[in-house]
Amino acid sequence: MSTSIINLPDDCLSFIYQRLDNLEDHDSFGLTCHRFLNIQNINRRSLQLLTRFQWLEHLSLSGCTVLNDSSLASLRYPGARLHSLHLDCCYGVSDDGISTVASFCPNLRVVSLYRCSISDIGLETLARACLCLRCVNLSCCPLVSDFGVRALTQACLRIESVKISNCKSITGVGFSGSSPSLGYVDAESCQLDPKGIAGIVSGGGVEFLNISGAVSYIGKDGLVPIGSGVASKLRVLNLRMCRTVGDESIKAIARGCPLLQEWNLALCHEVRVEGWEAVGKWCCSLKRLHVNRCRNLCDQGLLGIRRGCKSLQMLYMNGNARLTATAIEMFKLHRGDVTLRSEEVMVIGPDWGLYTRG
Repeated sequence: MSTSIINLPDDCLSFIYQRLDNLEDHDSFGLTCHRFLNIQNINRRSLQLLTRFQWLEHLSLSGCTVLNDSSLASLRYPGARLHSLHLDCCYGVSDDGISTVASFCPNLRVVSLYRCSISDIGLETLARACLCLRCVNLSCCPLVSDFGVRALTQACLRIESVKISNCKSITGVGFSGSSPSLGYVDAESCQLDPKGIAGIVSGGGVEFLNISGAVSYIGKDGLVPIGSGVASKLRVLNLRMCRTVGDESIKAIARGCPLLQEWNLALCHEVRVEGWEAVGKWCCSLKRLHVNRCRNLCDQGLLGIRRGCKSLQMLYMNGNARLTATAIEMFKLHRGDVTLRSEEVMVIGPDWGLYTRG
């Protein structure tokens, strides 16, 4: 049984059309037959509508998987008026398309490039052209490395939030010397190392930090830089699944981050009695603590939390095999002001796009 391209559904034909890189190929596609001409017209109209809305300040093209670099030329219509642009899952957008964005939209403040094919080259071009950038989402952009992050943080001195989760080429050193305005960093499942951790907090303004699931070897003492004093403004810290982090890191953070209000330590198996006692002693502002499935949280460790953490309101706890029922009941008896929750929360803190300092 033979199959012809004409038997493909419209969405597949539309994808093929969007992968054509030049105008001549687009025109040839439309001249093939009436059906192909209709596919061409649909794709052209989708972005030509921007000619009618030249005062746009916010635009989301997220999910337009057929969008390609040449399609972004239509951004010249809203141009400098555009303040936020979302291109999530626009797989056909690469450095060339980002260069187009940079040239037409110099006043962008928020840009989301989740799963785009952008590299360090495109990110540097964008950073140099859009100096007012404040919120940038680079999650799942595997071609972005520390070089691109450095270009962003050094050029955009008003940057407030950066999301780089699942960027396996980033260690964090690109953040070194970043602006104090940087208050939100989501670096879940990145290849972070101790120097990178120090770089992320080096600006002194970080209030939210997510390094959960750090896949590189941080070591027991690798997070000590967070507690060195430079991250004293930290309010929300997600260390979920940082399995190798030990007591020295926990003690440093507990002492050095007095404003900490929420701390996720779920699945941090190397935190032991000394670490838990430090949390109880030093975390006076802590309101929410996550200790789900911590293998080395024992009765004495829970006692340390119970005796301290005077502002604690919520304790997320389940799957702690070394805790006895007696210790849990004693906690309930002495800390009636704390609600115990059994669910495990993976996402904490504000949304990156809504985060603003102050």
